[in-house]
Amino acid sequence: MQLPDDRHSLGLFRSFPARFSRVFTSLLSVVVFCFILLPFAQSQPALAELNAAKHLLIYFIDVEGGQATLLIAPSGASMLVDAGWPGFNSRDALRVQAAMRDAGITRIDHVLITHFHLDHVGGVPELVKLVPIGEFLDHGSNREDSEITRRDFAAYLAAIQGKPRRIVRPGDSISIPGLDAIVLTADGEHIASVPGIKPVPNPYCATEPAWPADDTEEARSAGILVTFGNFRFVDLGDLTKAKEVALVCPANPIGAVDLYLAAHPAFDQSNSRALVDALRPVVAVMNNGAHKAASPEVWQTLHESPGLQDLWQLHTAEDSDPAHNSPDALIANLAGARDGAYLKVVASTDGSFSVTNSRTGQTRDYSRR
Repeated sequence: MQLPDDRHSLGLFRSFPARFSRVFTSLLSVVVFCFILLPFAQSQPALAELNAAKHLLIYFIDVEGGQATLLIAPSGASMLVDAGWPGFNSRDALRVQAAMRDAGITRIDHVLITHFHLDHVGGVPELVKLVPIGEFLDHGSNREDSEITRRDFAAYLAAIQGKPRRIVRPGDSISIPGLDAIVLTADGEHIASVPGIKPVPNPYCATEPAWPADDTEEARSAGILVTFGNFRFVDLGDLTKAKEVALVCPANPIGAVDLYLAAHPAFDQSNSRALVDALRPVVAVMNNGAHKAASPEVWQTLHESPGLQDLWQLHTAEDSDPAHNSPDALIANLAGARDGAYLKVVASTDGSFSVTNSRTGQTRDYSRR
């Protein structure tokens, strides 16, 4: 009996290693995709969040003309400057929480109280009920001979009883991993020089009037310079003109900044030309209310500052005139509309940054200097 021709079988046998290799390679590719590439593909949102986390976030929160400014470093460390007003069903504390949710944080590491006026410190008792806080920073004791300010200071001390508290002085650093935060002013005193910055003569001092001394808490405001790589931001609380001029005259120890928060929600008792023009901000923000602050004189000073590109407002200044209000696109809360929109800054270490209007969702970008 003739056996079957085994040449075909022999061919299959001889080709088996190559075919097995191809099959094995295909199976290996599937395994690699399932266990390595697929999780990587699914992690793209996480990678996007990681990229976003490389930026400094700053929220200018609408507290109707006081201050509540939230900063979040790429490390996730955070600082709130002031807490707005009390009352209104915890309105301002809830607005701080809304900004925290947008930033993805659940606690605040530092709360800096610039001074002890109600629109800055009044929101603390309600905030501590809603938000875990690492420490409180302030300039020390109330210095204003006013019954209402004594009452507000006492309410603040009662609210933070048992919590860490640190008194800051000019030149002190606030430890926020990823940021450099230095105290410029506190309790009526000011820094002589900022580390790494050589003070330079301020040419705007010569034409600045001599402003009267101020015996209120505003003159005691704790002011800060925050540096993130080449990006620089200044917040001086409600510091008034005589103290501003003392800070930057005859020499400016701060240098130019990218972002400036108009002091004293843009009241004319603050924001001297000697200060604003020496800082040369790219962008200025007025954290005014609809009927609080945003003086036309201050708007003009900011608008004319050399190098300024945009002036943003938290509210339309309804007691001012159209010529002294920014375009609607640069205003978070328009007249007659719902309040509570914030301005959000996203800054990079190269000095570039953006500002987003939460009312419109529109963003403007600013190049590094």
